[in-house]
Amino acid sequence: MLTPLHRLLEFGLHAERRIDPFVRPTLDAVLRWPLTRLVNWTIDLTRSRDVPPLGEERFWPDEDQSLDTMVAEMKRQLDIDFTPGNYERAGNTKTHGLVRGELTVLPGLPEHLRRGIFGEERSYPAWVRFSNPGPHVEPDILDVGFGSIGLKVMDVPGPKLMDDEHHTQDFTAVTTVTFVTPTTRENAFLQYWSRRHLPVWYFLNPKRTHIRDFLMQALWNRTLANPLANEYFSCVPYLLGPGQAMQYSFHPLTAVSTRIPRLPRRPPDNYIRDNLAETLRAGEARFEMRVILQRDPFRQPIEQNGVLWDPRLSPRIPVAILTIPQQEFQSPEQFAFARRLTINPWHCLADHRPLGNQNRARRRMYYEMSRYRQAMNGETHVEPTGDERFP
Repeated sequence: MLTPLHRLLEFGLHAERRIDPFVRPTLDAVLRWPLTRLVNWTIDLTRSRDVPPLGEERFWPDEDQSLDTMVAEMKRQLDIDFTPGNYERAGNTKTHGLVRGELTVLPGLPEHLRRGIFGEERSYPAWVRFSNPGPHVEPDILDVGFGSIGLKVMDVPGPKLMDDEHHTQDFTAVTTVTFVTPTTRENAFLQYWSRRHLPVWYFLNPKRTHIRDFLMQALWNRTLANPLANEYFSCVPYLLGPGQAMQYSFHPLTAVSTRIPRLPRRPPDNYIRDNLAETLRAGEARFEMRVILQRDPFRQPIEQNGVLWDPRLSPRIPVAILTIPQQEFQSPEQFAFARRLTINPWHCLADHRPLGNQNRARRRMYYEMSRYRQAMNGETHVEPTGDERFP
């Protein structure tokens, strides 16, 4: 049950979302990066320098306990929010659209970047899912201002780290430059408060405060308008071949409309989907995929994902172009197909093995939650080929 204080916090957040588009672009241009680096500096001040070497992990004895809590809370949330046959994802819940794409590896990459999927100059078919964070399906303007992209690349040869799919390589990223929680230990607490419809209390709870993480997220959360206009960041690290760690990101190359209808009054509930559809009805959109390499094991940690991997320390390097062609995507059949897909970063080549405690948790968590959703809907898992066609 929400207290009056909880309701006041929710009201303030929702009011801010309607004003945000009028002031945020200027504030971001002037203050976002300086403040991001300032907050990041204060986080580094209190961190231990006892970190794993470059490209290596350190396993924690309580990881399974945290993961058990996260999975249990997420399942309870699904059971509260949805009815059998209508279950959605526990995270990245609301599908704005699942669209066709093509990932093209850039020519002439230097040898140290030509690992895994980037080892060959070729194009891959892909499904691209744009979504909100969840765990609830809400009108877009009531969201926390946090978007995600899930990229399922197909026709990828070679053995994968999960054997439930054989020809896919998945990438996931969000619109914040650091992850919402630093570790799985803290993520378990976030799931507790998310199930109670007040994730903001995870950050502001005086008994276990995460104020600096809140500030970092607030600097990058904003009222979103069009998924094709956003930058997306992996926030967690992956291998780029043996002994070399990276994070990756997607940066828009196409100018698209970011108009939100009817502001400052309440916009349509699905205006983000409407803007995505309008853009792709008119033409294609493109993103540049970039990687940032780990150069400093303390300033670019593997096991703490609330820390910025600063591009001033290691620049973002273009490695591929994601092209989303002109298309229609709003048939019920295509949305049903999106619900059957499992996007899991462990659907990957060994050269892109996920690193760190939150990525280790994702392997079992994403698998169990997808199978739970599919079972409650009477559906089965499907590995796409790219040949799927919808009305």
